[in-house]
Amino acid sequence: MTIHIFADSNEKFLGLRGLLDGQTVSASLLDNIPRQPQPGDAVIVRADLTLARNIPALKQLVPKIANLERRVFVVVSRNRLAVVQALALSATHVLENPVDKHGLLVALGLLETSKLPPSSFGSAQEVSAGGARSLASMFADARRGAQVDVADAKQAAARIADSIAEDGLANWLKTVRHHHEGTYQHCLLVIGVAVEFGLKIGLPRIDIERLSFAAMLHDVGKASIPLSVLDKPGKLNAEERALIETHPVAGYEALKETPGISQEALDAVRHHHEYLDGSGYPDGLCASGISDIVRILTISDIFAALIEDRRYKPVMPRAEAYEILRGMRGKLEAPLVAAFKPIALAS
Repeated sequence: MTIHIFADSNEKFLGLRGLLDGQTVSASLLDNIPRQPQPGDAVIVRADLTLARNIPALKQLVPKIANLERRVFVVVSRNRLAVVQALALSATHVLENPVDKHGLLVALGLLETSKLPPSSFGSAQEVSAGGARSLASMFADARRGAQVDVADAKQAAARIADSIAEDGLANWLKTVRHHHEGTYQHCLLVIGVAVEFGLKIGLPRIDIERLSFAAMLHDVGKASIPLSVLDKPGKLNAEERALIETHPVAGYEALKETPGISQEALDAVRHHHEYLDGSGYPDGLCASGISDIVRILTISDIFAALIEDRRYKPVMPRAEAYEILRGMRGKLEAPLVAAFKPIALAS
């Protein structure tokens, strides 16, 4: 593989070169970007995105690297602002300094994502069946006011994450649509889409686990809603829509006293229908009140709902579903929607 590194100081080249032994590596400083950068298979950008002087050079760089499949940005800290800035500058993967060699090679496509041995989690069909059983148990517990089995839910979510890493999203979507219906199908699709999204933008393993667990829990509040409303063919009336919109708070209330469930996961359960412009529910949060994990989960949830396989409607093409996401300007994080495009459109 040929890799070109752009950095804002000579010192930042050295550590990266040491991690890329065996690859063909070239480098340029941001203040001396060649008019035509050397052709390569991938690019790494290691620069402080908080420094105003770097931004014009990075904006100049973007169209020159846009055709590369792998555009890895190394940031000082993986806070929301740094990740959003990197995605806005066309990053496909965002890594935190100091860079882990394994994570860098995964982002560059030189290593497969870390996963469990196949024998330990089984086929996609087995994993999806286990996920559905865990969801059914969780919904039953929530419905009768019992405590949810957190360990079982975490294990099921982790197995799904490993299955996605092993076999990819397309196989997961096909399996889930074929074997599951209704709310369980939706929840399993959301987990799969969210995990694939996290993998593609370079989230470390621990963040993938947090995201998959939040996705596993996100719709538990639907346990309180009659199936006649949840699975109603056709458009909901105003009363039914209002009932559906109670599920985030119902889920939060069902889980808030449960040991082992973090405030972050509870936030995802309550707020996955909030929008950046304040038009969502139940709390009408605006941008500053919506966490990173919720922003990712909301995009995944909307996309999964659009591409579900329901008896009363054909499956929406993924390209059409993505255009709906793109049309939700002001409601969803635009750089995240742009970063989601490869996941949405992959075959």
